Amino acid sequence: MIGNKMQAVYYDQFGQTPIVKLVEVPVIGPGSVLLRVRSTGICRSDWHGWMGHDKDIALPHVPGHEFSGTIEEIGDDVRGWTIGQRVTAPFIQACGKCHYCLMDEQQVCEEQEQAGFTYWGSFAEYLEVKNAQSNLIELPEAMSYDVAAVMGCRFGTAYRAVIDQARMKEGEYLLIIGCGGVGLSAMMIARAVGVRVAAVDVNPQALQVAATFGAEILFERLDSKTITEITEWSGRGVHVCLDAIGRPELLDGGLRTLKRRGSFVQVGLLPDVAGVPSLSMERLVGHELEIRGSHGIQGWKYQEMLDFVVRYEVPVGTMITHITDLKNSIPTLIEMGQNRHFGVTIIHP
Repeated sequence: MIGNKMQAVYYDQFGQTPIVKLVEVPVIGPGSVLLRVRSTGICRSDWHGWMGHDKDIALPHVPGHEFSGTIEEIGDDVRGWTIGQRVTAPFIQACGKCHYCLMDEQQVCEEQEQAGFTYWGSFAEYLEVKNAQSNLIELPEAMSYDVAAVMGCRFGTAYRAVIDQARMKEGEYLLIIGCGGVGLSAMMIARAVGVRVAAVDVNPQALQVAATFGAEILFERLDSKTITEITEWSGRGVHVCLDAIGRPELLDGGLRTLKRRGSFVQVGLLPDVAGVPSLSMERLVGHELEIRGSHGIQGWKYQEMLDFVVRYEVPVGTMITHITDLKNSIPTLIEMGQNRHFGVTIIHP
């Protein structure tokens, strides 16, 4: 039986060390389900939220936005789901009714909710999943809770970025900036379809992992020497540069690695408070370059993504490098802005 209290990672000031606290179990709305959180990942976006970079967060707050678990309660308006089902959901919980949802573009829903941002998140024992009819995804029997949690943000976001936004094809060249969960996911997806990959990360350990994931050339910085080497390696420059970390100073360097008519895909969160990027508009126009944002993945795309993982035998679980609990997750959250961690850390609440 569910009580009225639960353990959660909690903060009431931005940038101040969170604590584990007893808080109220969410009271769900008629269109929601209550999820018992089995696995949830720590993401750099959670760090941005804790630092106060996200205007949607109201204090006090519980972070966490990529998760999996079991259904514990079902709202009156939710049909077709049962208590105990193993489920996950995209971190963008679309309304299912707006102009963009009706066009199957739920990743840019006008009325979207996001656990851990617009309301309390998954660094807790229980979580409300809103608009459940549109957003719940049943887990395949063979998929672990940990892997499912990674799918909700890191892998799902990378899948859409590489396959739908970048439209990468066999034999093309890709530069990935940042070898955390999104970067490594993008690397695995790109290699699966025959794309050649270069990687940049300031953390040597992260680059070692990237090498095992198929990155051919590795760099600890993106400077003029690196740009020259990447251009020579790829012939005339890479077809796509994908920023999976989100630093304004990297945009212009990334553009300079591109071949003419190449694409720069921004995946890593780059809040305005971090600074406005500078770039060469002369190069952008003269080389007909493209800059595209990529934000999450639609719920209806999950089956395609799961089929992709099975077909290409993508080892999603190998990205998971650390398992922790609520209390010990706090130092990891705090350090996410320092690029000390590689791979994905999973919390078991």
